Amino acid sequence: MTTTENKVPDPELAAAVDTAGGATAPGIATGYEGTIGDQFRAYIARVRSGEMGMLPAIGGFIVLCILFEILTQGDFLGLLNVSNLITQTAFLAMLAVALVFVILLGEIDLSAGVTAGVGMAVFVQLNNSLHINWFLALIVSLVVGIVIGGFIGYFVAKVGIPSFVVTLGLFLGFQGLQLVLLGNGNSYRITDPSVLAIENSNMPVWAGWLMWAVIVLVSLGSAFYDRTRRQRAGVPVRPISMLAIRVGAVAVFTGIIVALLNQDRSVSVVPVQGVPIVVPIVLAILWIATQVLDRTRWGLHLYAVGGNPEAARRAGISVAAIRISAFVLCSTLAIVSGLFQASEVGVVGSSFGQTDVLNGVAAAVVGGVSLFGGRGRLVQGVVGALVITAITNGLGLMSLPGGVNLLITGGVLILAATVDALSRKRAGASLARV
Repeated sequence: MTTTENKVPDPELAAAVDTAGGATAPGIATGYEGTIGDQFRAYIARVRSGEMGMLPAIGGFIVLCILFEILTQGDFLGLLNVSNLITQTAFLAMLAVALVFVILLGEIDLSAGVTAGVGMAVFVQLNNSLHINWFLALIVSLVVGIVIGGFIGYFVAKVGIPSFVVTLGLFLGFQGLQLVLLGNGNSYRITDPSVLAIENSNMPVWAGWLMWAVIVLVSLGSAFYDRTRRQRAGVPVRPISMLAIRVGAVAVFTGIIVALLNQDRSVSVVPVQGVPIVVPIVLAILWIATQVLDRTRWGLHLYAVGGNPEAARRAGISVAAIRISAFVLCSTLAIVSGLFQASEVGVVGSSFGQTDVLNGVAAAVVGGVSLFGGRGRLVQGVVGALVITAITNGLGLMSLPGGVNLLITGGVLILAATVDALSRKRAGASLARV
């Protein structure tokens, strides 16, 4: 028997076999996963079975944009507000990305917001009081995040205390630690120009287009890399036209955003144009973290532990190590989100970050990450953060009270959790029928 005959058939390849004649579907026979039409029909079938991903969040964001554009008489999608919306989303998007790592395990970290506060308290004390270079101060703050994440992970994975209890205790305790580090009621201004520039300055116009070119090339390179890897493994690949459509969509969408942000959006004689500096930083961190989650053995193990920890343990996966490392990543990225927020507001006080974690969880869930674990992607946290920030931003433009913002955000979160629960039921029913 030849090597080809010994290969285990791909599930989609087997599904394409004609049971009557034993022949393979034309697309599969040539090594492709069907035509573009086949791909579209397969996507619709997945949506109907409950695998909606971030589709509801994207749809909700589009509806919000249309609604607020009408209610604010064109101010919401104005150039200045679009730039503000992007910078306002940055810190919440990073916090949501941090929380996705633990939510994928079916865990929670209620201390992520105050962890960012403690990290920034350490940062301002080192940078302002001891005059240590901001980059070195940030490294120390990130080490603090690593230690906090390791502490949480140890008690969750080794001692067996529920993550809700451990992180709730730290949520309360770290508020006291912030008071100790900063003093009761004290606030420290961010004085380093490099830190303030992260959220408040823009790149040159040419740098924005360079970023666009890098995004397109990275998307193209990643797509060809995945295609080559699948071909080497003997797995059918999508038609090259699908690759072109995906990369083309990325190029067009990012090109439009860069073109808009490169226009002058000032309200005075001083021109303001260019992509905010925080944008490439967020995109770089998101890309690296996505590669780790989607293309490494550790990432596969994380999804396995989140889906079924007992099955993962029996398969030889170190469940405790995966849990500890996920909490370490969460706390470390929470410090990064704190840096973005400190850069935006310019002040670190004793209550810094105490109300942010719930919005971070809401952003992840609204984006489509399942609270039950094992399902979700990092980009969904970013999309969810964009939805939450759009609500806050739009209601602010309408000068509505903060209570309305909380009511609407809470309602959106409950709706997203309901969609998640119903989609899991529907997916389970589909599997039962099979």
